[in-house]
Amino acid sequence: MQVENETLQIISNETKDNIQELSVVTPSIYTSIFSKYATSHDTDLSDEEKVTNNFLNEKIFLFEDLQNQTSKNALKLSKSTDKAISAIKEKDEATLSEVLQETQQLRHEIEKLKESMYRDELTGAFNRKWVHDNLLKEEGDSFKQDGTLALIDLNYFKQVNDIHGHIVGDKVLLFISNQLKTLREHVVRYGGDEFVIIFSKNTTEKTALKKLDELRESIIHKKLRSKDSSFRVSFSFGVCEFKENDNLDSTVELADKHMYEDKI
Repeated sequence: MQVENETLQIISNETKDNIQELSVVTPSIYTSIFSKYATSHDTDLSDEEKVTNNFLNEKIFLFEDLQNQTSKNALKLSKSTDKAISAIKEKDEATLSEVLQETQQLRHEIEKLKESMYRDELTGAFNRKWVHDNLLKEEGDSFKQDGTLALIDLNYFKQVNDIHGHIVGDKVLLFISNQLKTLREHVVRYGGDEFVIIFSKNTTEKTALKKLDELRESIIHKKLRSKDSSFRVSFSFGVCEFKENDNLDSTVELADKHMYEDKI
């Protein structure tokens, strides 16, 4: 049975969150916890080899496509450079103008490729790679500058999947992502039904809490439809200010603690 990669990702994230609380994790313990969450999502893992192959094949395809695009762009850049050198030597302004146009187009293509690398395929929010490449220092997992981080977790999302199905669940994730983007801050899909918001440098924890509380109240009053029924969604959140050189995982962990207090 082919398992949706999205569901597999959710199960993996739930498993990783669970084992963080354990001091010792053996392969059998990991398998047991993973199977428990798979069962909760009605996922059949009896054909594990096929599931793994499907997942890896998709990732390999995306990687190969990225490699091909990078190679094509590198070749275009090489040709444009050769033309530019030749045009400069011959003082050929027409060719230089042509090279300039080609370079501008190539730059646009590279920016599009770079953008796709940093986006979650389902929601269009940023992904973890964007966080690591843009917010953290190269030598570790520490922030480049001060800021405020919020961790968002959907309430009763499993029930949405169980009652309305995973397709509706995906639409809910897209809906929440779009609502979070109305804050005009950096929205990251951190895993499963969890999002992270990185607020601008001058946003205080108090301001972030106020903005998220207002957004949540707005979302609670919106009705979502699934066939002949309707339902509402909500989220819990935790906010934490961080300083330059603070560790990402430690900051997320503290925000996670505040989020569970909010959820309770």
